[in-house]
Amino acid sequence: MSATAAQAHPNIALIKYWGKQDKPGNLPATPNLSITLAELTTRTRVSSAGRDELWLNGNRKEDPKVNGFLAALRKKFAVEPLKIESENNFPTGAGLASSASGFAALITAINEHAQLGLNRELMSEWARRGSASAARSLFSGYVALVPPMWRAHQLAPASHMPLNVVVAITNRQTKSVSSTQGMEYSRLTSPYYSAWLRGGPDDFAAASSAINQRDFEALAQISELSCLKMHSLMLTSNPTLSYWNPATVACMDAVRDLRNQGCAVFFTIDAGPQLKAVCLPEATSQVAATLKNIVGDEQVIVCGMGDAAGLIEP
Repeated sequence: MSATAAQAHPNIALIKYWGKQDKPGNLPATPNLSITLAELTTRTRVSSAGRDELWLNGNRKEDPKVNGFLAALRKKFAVEPLKIESENNFPTGAGLASSASGFAALITAINEHAQLGLNRELMSEWARRGSASAARSLFSGYVALVPPMWRAHQLAPASHMPLNVVVAITNRQTKSVSSTQGMEYSRLTSPYYSAWLRGGPDDFAAASSAINQRDFEALAQISELSCLKMHSLMLTSNPTLSYWNPATVACMDAVRDLRNQGCAVFFTIDAGPQLKAVCLPEATSQVAATLKNIVGDEQVIVCGMGDAAGLIEP
């Protein structure tokens, strides 16, 4: 097979994890839950080569995480040297889960190209080894990543309770401290890390119940709290991690104001400055207009809920 291509979408965690277990497998420390986005896309093409090459957005790269992922895969499977060409239609390494969609697309392409024979759950497990959140991007809708197997699975399809996500991009630059590095700072130094671990299962259970009951208000409350607790860990780490900028905070305040006016919206923010306003479809235009007033028309992306990772034409 000369070349194989796949695409995947990033996902936005509603119930966060921040920190990994101190054991092999790249395992999150707490159960987590996400929704997959539609308009943001990673497309990855793999082809046979004399030696491994990685090209990201048209530039040759050396990525230790990709190298480690391929090395682990080759301990289990016969995977020949590959040229990997990956492109994102959104800012890379800037808090928009590009590693999640990247590794989900990569394992989907390799699975077909090398005829590994993995089902979606096993592809999720391998994607997790590259980036824990990538396990969730193998699936559409509402997606959980939980023990004991730490393979993602769909909690509910998007049609169960459709949501839109309005992304406000406040800074397109690559963040200076990666999520992997930041998580270790927090795990080792934040005085609140043990409380975060204890509360994770309860937060997950509350969000799962809200989704099951189609209770947007309950989901908004627990999701926003999970986000703020995660950033509290970052702020109390040594060295301190602060991914927000003034526009991020302005967007947070604007979303709170909208909700106080009766608009069905809440915010979530990952390890980066970009704010994601999660809303019911009928609130989308009002939310987008409000955020555009803060960051500008070109900096706002409206997303629906996206499909699972899959193959595309090379």
